[in-house]
Amino acid sequence: MRSGVAILHHLQGRSRDLGGGFEVRRLLPSAACRSVGPFIFFDHFGPLDVAPSARHDVRPHPHIGLATVTYLFEGAILHRDSLGSVQRIEPGAINWMTAGRGIVHSERTPEDLLGHARRIHGLQLWVALPAAQEECAPDFVHVGADAMPELDEHGVRLRVLVGELHGQRSPVETAMDTLYLDVRLADGAAWHVPGVVAERAVYCTEGAITVDGVPLPPHTLAVLRPDASPVVATVDGARLVVIGGAPLPEPRYMWWNFVSARRERIQQAAADWDSGRFEPVPGDDERVPLPESRFA
Repeated sequence: MRSGVAILHHLQGRSRDLGGGFEVRRLLPSAACRSVGPFIFFDHFGPLDVAPSARHDVRPHPHIGLATVTYLFEGAILHRDSLGSVQRIEPGAINWMTAGRGIVHSERTPEDLLGHARRIHGLQLWVALPAAQEECAPDFVHVGADAMPELDEHGVRLRVLVGELHGQRSPVETAMDTLYLDVRLADGAAWHVPGVVAERAVYCTEGAITVDGVPLPPHTLAVLRPDASPVVATVDGARLVVIGGAPLPEPRYMWWNFVSARRERIQQAAADWDSGRFEPVPGDDERVPLPESRFA
């Protein structure tokens, strides 16, 4: 199947400033595609060389109705949340934070890295919770890099971050059918994208790849057709991720950091944050204010 047939959507990354000059490329949501499986948000940041004097901190902010999924290729981030969790994340590990009925967290540069030149490179994704579980208790899970199952053959090194592939299952537990793979291709390697879930997308984070022989433009999320099993290949080596899962059975409303199947729930969350009714992050008393443009 040719790339033009295998790919349903080419989603180009859009630059977004998270504050302090920290820019990300946002692939999801987009006008052409709101979700891929349960994944409703896709930010790619870096690779970025950070000056010793710089710090890229995201101050405490709230979430409802989703799970945030943080994964790093380079660097380190210190996570704190309103449950009292304090967790440093480094390359290869997963931070899975379930917001449920409400959680607040911050992501900051670890103190031991300040004053040193460094690099940061990673992904932050959001996964929608099933509508019946949107009001579940918040939770935070960290899974270290050593716990992730790996497959390594024919120039393809694959880590199963979330879900299951070829009998290898990630220790990350999810409420919906979800797939998240980190794939490294050696020079000249090729790999068939497996059709193990209904919806899938491919994104190249390092190097360059072709999809069924056609080059994939940089910073493009390739959303695949359900019946496609394209060959991804590289000449000089590459790294890519695959995301996907079962399609969402109902639409989601998204505004700022809030996600829900019900519009009025987002309005309530906005009022709660504005009025200080979310639990604070212990030891981190800053906060991101509610945007001036309100949810309509």
